[in-house]
Amino acid sequence: MSGHGAPSLHVDAAGARVAVVASSWHDEVMDGLLAGAQTALADAGVTDVTVLRAPGSFELPIIAQACATSGYDAVIALGVIIRGGTPHFEYVSAAATDGLARVALDTGVPVGFGLLTCDDEQQALDRAGLPDSREDKGREAVEAALATWTVLRGVRG
Repeated sequence: MSGHGAPSLHVDAAGARVAVVASSWHDEVMDGLLAGAQTALADAGVTDVTVLRAPGSFELPIIAQACATSGYDAVIALGVIIRGGTPHFEYVSAAATDGLARVALDTGVPVGFGLLTCDDEQQALDRAGLPDSREDKGREAVEAALATWTVLRGVRG
């Protein structure tokens, strides 16, 4: 795991309306992802934030789509899927990832991808933005979505 080569994406997004859609599994990891996302939103000047909870990661795309078609400027999707002993991991990971990409492409609304797909709980904790974590994927998802929103505003005029 390495953040080596990651861009600095901090933008001023004051005035943006943002939805954060977060799965309900793995409380400690999700608390870290949500905290990182909320800090990044505040740092970018975003004050109009709605946080919605999804039952799990599989449900992230449909809630993200509802937000994207309801006037939000960006949607941040946060979740964690940890590999188990069955193919469930592959099915849910692929469905959630493909669904979130489809939401962004079908609606033109940036979707910050904060869905962790990890082999074990420690990998998730290392990416959750907690005090002992190596990375903050909640923050990164917000920064990517807001940077994309800024570019799209320039393109669309």
